[in-house]
Amino acid sequence: MTEDKESLPDGFTERMKRLLGAEYKDFYNSYQKEAVHGLRVNLLKGTREDFLKKNPFTLTPIAWEQNGFSYPAEEHPGKHPYHEAGVYYIQEPSAMAVAVLADAKPGEKVLDLCAAPGGKTTHLASQMKGKGLLVANEIHPARAKILSQNVERMGIRNAVVTNEEPIFLEKYFPEFFDRIVVDAPCSGEGMFRKDRAACLEWSQQNILFCAARQREILEHAAKMLKPGGRLVYSTCTFAPEEDEETILLFLEKHPEFTIDLRIEEEKYRQMGFLQGCPEWIEKIKEVENRITKEESKKSGNIEAVRKTFRLFPNRVEGEGHFIAVLYKKEGLQEEYNRKEDNKKKKQGKKSFLADWEEFQREMGFSFTQGVYQLFGNELSLVPEEMVDMKGLKVLRAGLHLGTLKKNRFEPSHALALALSPSEILNKISFDRDSKEIFSYLKGEMLPLLFFDGQEQKGWKLICVDGYSIGWGKASQTGLKNHYPKGLRWV
Repeated sequence: MTEDKESLPDGFTERMKRLLGAEYKDFYNSYQKEAVHGLRVNLLKGTREDFLKKNPFTLTPIAWEQNGFSYPAEEHPGKHPYHEAGVYYIQEPSAMAVAVLADAKPGEKVLDLCAAPGGKTTHLASQMKGKGLLVANEIHPARAKILSQNVERMGIRNAVVTNEEPIFLEKYFPEFFDRIVVDAPCSGEGMFRKDRAACLEWSQQNILFCAARQREILEHAAKMLKPGGRLVYSTCTFAPEEDEETILLFLEKHPEFTIDLRIEEEKYRQMGFLQGCPEWIEKIKEVENRITKEESKKSGNIEAVRKTFRLFPNRVEGEGHFIAVLYKKEGLQEEYNRKEDNKKKKQGKKSFLADWEEFQREMGFSFTQGVYQLFGNELSLVPEEMVDMKGLKVLRAGLHLGTLKKNRFEPSHALALALSPSEILNKISFDRDSKEIFSYLKGEMLPLLFFDGQEQKGWKLICVDGYSIGWGKASQTGLKNHYPKGLRWV
């Protein structure tokens, strides 16, 4: 935090002093340190080992995420060709713990319910390796657009980005998902060191407002999780009303849920993750209509809440976080009238696929998974597991392949980023420090180039150090730049 720690809200410091006791001094002094900066390697683009061989930054491993690293504040990986190629995602280290604990598997159906700007979504996608269905939802339209852009940049093939209220999604996905992440909107206390705006907006009233909203979101998430599924709830705040009390009230209301005991709890404790603090609920007297200690003890949920995780900036190299990993028991599910015919299985007519198929042949690759769907003249490859999207606000329906124009197919930027150079014939790779790659990112036309074994004309996948970054189209006059205008470097 660049400002003096005295600029922390008085109400916040008084609360934390009461809650932390003897540890408050260390916590308070942590705000004199710089926020920790992190990046996470995108496994959809290549392996950790491959990235480290090419790595241009000063990196320190993050204990809880083997593909995560911190880097010095004076370095700027966000302004590097690798960033534009989706080789990594800039993400605060503590935030990486959420998807680590969600532990999504290839082939599963996964929901990130409050997904913008995309850190958890892209992390889950990396775990899923392009297999299964990932639904990333964001209620705010402008933030949903940013989420969709990050899904594209990271080369994710199996994600559907929606812009809906959780209550509306519930109607489409009853008991549907294997894993759900609810990184709930919160009062942001854990981000005070890196986000001055969160500090200025703090108030007790906002904490109570956030807690009410979080509990409503959890209710809808619970109905979308399969029996036997995992729900990860997280916030970036220390307020017990938004953390332990929200989980306690949820467990009291939902006997079909428990804390997921399959987590290797001790491993994370050794990394500095502390237990949840249910006693903090009783210390905060401002909370109204809460369950008393005596009532809660009847179900044993007070002790269960201790098995949640708290990350403090004086204990880990990261910012403040709270994480609860919940398990939905099998055999207690609600009855839903599931419509299995909701899935859209139409493969589309060859009349509109012919140009796309010709493009694949020319470029030397083939997609075998997914369902082709045409939206106007835009062709997308939708995950097979996705339900009928009619009525949903969808920003990205799986992988956008490109545009069908008269007698030709024009590939999308999303397709370029989703392709691996190893699976395509016509490609050009530039070094990360070459003048050509910087000219390309600025949208400039490149001079005529010749490549052994390749046609001089036609579409070329442009790569940087072997990572795909966009399209170019070779002609007799040079390589026409197809890097999107909105992304070009100034």
